[in-house]
Amino acid sequence: MTSNLTADVVVIGFGKGGKVTAAALGRAGRRVILIERSDQMYGGTCPNVGCVPTKQLVHHSSKRRPDDSPEEWFERSIAEVKALTSTFRAGNYNALNEAENITVLTGTASFVDEHTVAVGDVRIVAETILINTGSESVIPNIPGLRESPRTVTNVDLIHTAHLPGRLAVIGGGYQGIEFASIYRRFGTQVTVLESSDRILGREDDDVAAVAADILTGEGVEIVAGAEVLEIRDEDTVVYRKGGREHTLTVDAILAATGRAPAIAELKLENAGVRTTAGGAVEVDSYLRTSQPHIFALGDVNGGPQFTYISLDDSRIVVDQLLGSGKRSTADRVAVPQTLFMSPPLATVGLTEKAARSAGYRVRIGMENVADIVAMPRAYIVEETRGAMKFVIDAETDQILGAALLSVDAQELINVVTLAMRHRITAAELRDSIYTHPSSTEAFNEVLGAVIRADGVR
Repeated sequence: MTSNLTADVVVIGFGKGGKVTAAALGRAGRRVILIERSDQMYGGTCPNVGCVPTKQLVHHSSKRRPDDSPEEWFERSIAEVKALTSTFRAGNYNALNEAENITVLTGTASFVDEHTVAVGDVRIVAETILINTGSESVIPNIPGLRESPRTVTNVDLIHTAHLPGRLAVIGGGYQGIEFASIYRRFGTQVTVLESSDRILGREDDDVAAVAADILTGEGVEIVAGAEVLEIRDEDTVVYRKGGREHTLTVDAILAATGRAPAIAELKLENAGVRTTAGGAVEVDSYLRTSQPHIFALGDVNGGPQFTYISLDDSRIVVDQLLGSGKRSTADRVAVPQTLFMSPPLATVGLTEKAARSAGYRVRIGMENVADIVAMPRAYIVEETRGAMKFVIDAETDQILGAALLSVDAQELINVVTLAMRHRITAAELRDSIYTHPSSTEAFNEVLGAVIRADGVR
């Protein structure tokens, strides 16, 4: 028997943007129904299968001592990850389902028409609908890859308590490198197969080279310029490099070639919601879809795939529904990101290559962490690998971008980002007073060398 419900707002997907918006609208007195497809995904990707579990694995992998059994250490680490994600999941569910004016439904949602959403036998009619279904891993169309039982996604890996003896990672981007670093530190033999001539193609050559040196120094094998041809006999990766075919027998194959918006089950055509050529929900700068009462937040709208972007999306939508309606994606300046290898690589703004291509005259400051005298913390915590690089406008002294591959980089990048947003110059950041011993005081030295440089590179 079909039952009918009404609400002021329906939120499809329990991700960051959706849950924050739902909470704000509930507090404002709106009747909200929040729909989540899986009872294992309350809270969204980050606390369940993304940021939280992977970063916890980074932490545990760095704590393993040489005498610890890799398999036992990994199994225990996965158990702790599951315990933490379970706690977060329950906390997310209870926080919203017990909130006034908010009801959580579990099931697959699809549009019936532009104001009606179906979940099983339930039909919900709402004035406003928010799509927050996130993204999902893409498995490339390589013969045998999808059929092989050895093929895994990032989600599969963190749900598996068995440590693979040998792991092939297809893709040398952020996700691939992060998992390569994690699993190598747990004791797995890792080979990264990257089709380009180097890993981390979005970064400058010198920054990518430092990252590659760190990874290879830990025992990760990086095969650049590798074209994966097929997966043979379920466990053999066949690839071409330099005109020759090679084979690699592995226990697991991680497909790390990207993620795509999760829209397959939504039946967007029933609501007249348009999508882009890349398969994302089409939105304007206020995150309205082709139907003005339907919004799309987070990965599903084709923007940067970060939890904090989904959070900022919620601010835009809340401002549309409860505020002045002026906030938009055009307000975003300097969005940072971090690759949690060990040590982490955090970046923001333009690379040197991009800045020069855009016509800037730039000054470049780059030092290896081991050479930065004003950064004793690196020696205190015994992590002197990495480098810091700044790209600075030679005309205005504004920071155009930075790449920080160092201990504490995930925190340091936020300082640089804030400086860029508020147009604080490189000289001001150089001359700021930082605590000692800290990683931040490295800016005194690295930026000092840039300002004292005679020429413009």
